[in-house]
Amino acid sequence: MISVIIPALNEEKALPETLCQLLRQRGDYEVIVVDGGSGDRTCEIVRAQPKVRLLSAPRGRASQMNAGAREAKGEWLLFLHADTCLPEGALARLNAMEPDPTIQAGGFLHRFSGGDWRLRLVSCLDNFRCRRTRIIYGDQAMFARRELFESLGGFPDQPILEDVAFCEKLVQVTTPVLLAPPVLTDSRKFVKMGVWRSLARVLLIILCVEFRLPVLPHAFFQDIR
Repeated sequence: MISVIIPALNEEKALPETLCQLLRQRGDYEVIVVDGGSGDRTCEIVRAQPKVRLLSAPRGRASQMNAGAREAKGEWLLFLHADTCLPEGALARLNAMEPDPTIQAGGFLHRFSGGDWRLRLVSCLDNFRCRRTRIIYGDQAMFARRELFESLGGFPDQPILEDVAFCEKLVQVTTPVLLAPPVLTDSRKFVKMGVWRSLARVLLIILCVEFRLPVLPHAFFQDIR
């Protein structure tokens, strides 16, 4: 079984479509949304879905995802951002991979919604980086077997780049698979921030991670709703 764990904070705009698309998937899975103290309709949206469990945890993706993992029942733990949709058949595909012990973790290629070539460039750069390093970012629907996730201590308790920090440990013990077709992330936040600014932001993050430069200030990762 797959446990799909969604950390959420004030995601009333994107979460309904993510849940709608997710609950259309075939396969053996459960869905857990972990709220970090939303002040909008996020929790109300989740409670309206009888097939979705709602948990709460201290604010922060690492804290919320680890809380979901502790309550999960699946062999696979799949961490899905609230504004990202899985491709059709993704969960059935993961179910089929369960008996194969050579596959321990992975994620999906990435694409933004809409046709803006600059956003496509962002995804192309990120996919190129991921193919080369196998460091999977959080918006790529990272998944791992429960036993492996627990043995690595889960996501480190840090406010930013918890996905990168976890995956750096992950690639030391296994080679994550990278699946296509890609997940689809709502481009609304990137457009609202400004596409060129968003592109520069992504490039700086990649440079910091690739060349182990000092971590950017927390304000650089300010949420856009």
